[in-house]
Amino acid sequence: MPTETVLIEKQEPTAGGGGPGQYFGDDGGRGDRGGRQEASLRIYLTGMWLGLGAITMVFAAFTSAYIVRRGASNDWSATQIPALLWVNTAILVSSSLTLERARRAVGRAFLPVPSVRFRRWWTITTALGMVFLCGQIVAWRLLAAQGVYLSGNPSSSFFYLLTGAHGLHLLGGVVALLYVLARARETAPEPLTRIPVELTALYWHFMDGLWIYLLLVLVFWR
Repeated sequence: MPTETVLIEKQEPTAGGGGPGQYFGDDGGRGDRGGRQEASLRIYLTGMWLGLGAITMVFAAFTSAYIVRRGASNDWSATQIPALLWVNTAILVSSSLTLERARRAVGRAFLPVPSVRFRRWWTITTALGMVFLCGQIVAWRLLAAQGVYLSGNPSSSFFYLLTGAHGLHLLGGVVALLYVLARARETAPEPLTRIPVELTALYWHFMDGLWIYLLLVLVFWR
């Protein structure tokens, strides 16, 4: 009885095409993997925007209560804004700039191992975020040394509430930065994709803008 030999052709990956952990942008889409990741990114970004909308409502309620309480209060004593807050603001704005440098280092495609340039700028961003949080703690300690406490008067209470709530949310951003940095290591068990990078960048830039808004409220409605 004749025997049939079946030959299975081994398909080699095309140049620049669909390797493990590789991402392709929405410029035509090379293969199903790139298309799936792009669709997933849009879904995650939608969820992130919904979450940021909820955070916006919370801080809008805080600042509205702050302004109303200031206008209707007879015991309001304006809190002197520490000059260190301006330095902290410059640090936070710089972190958004370095974050964008990291994103530009990536380009339109993600290789299984991100470039050294990406990791360097992302590390700088993470360090600046930590420095900002440490600077906020120092600013609170300076106020405490001047006798300005959380329960001192409505103005100081709102100051600690607004800056503390923002600090907690920014701490979540630092954790996300560290997570991406861990995934970007050459020895990481799973390759880094575009999704956590884009989500973290969006959240971080939002926290940057939110801080500037809060600082303006604290300065102009003291």
